[in-house]
Amino acid sequence: MTDPNLYLTMAGASLAGLGMVCVAGLAGWRGWLTLKERELTAFGDHPHADGPSLPNASARIEIADLKERIRKLEAIASGVDL
Repeated sequence: MTDPNLYLTMAGASLAGLGMVCVAGLAGWRGWLTLKERELTAFGDHPHADGPSLPNASARIEIADLKERIRKLEAIASGVDL
């Protein structure tokens, strides 16, 4: 059981397995980065994107507030009691 060739074979197999896991992890990482870059480009937040970008959070809140005010004014104009 103390054969040096066995230890050498086990070490080589372990090293090969670790290499395969690292290569698979690196491929997954690159794929994830590509996915995130495509998502950013689709929404226009990427610095190299040519498409329209989404408004920032404060602008969206302001738009929602204006829509709510318009809804209330329309309700008042139609005589509906809020």
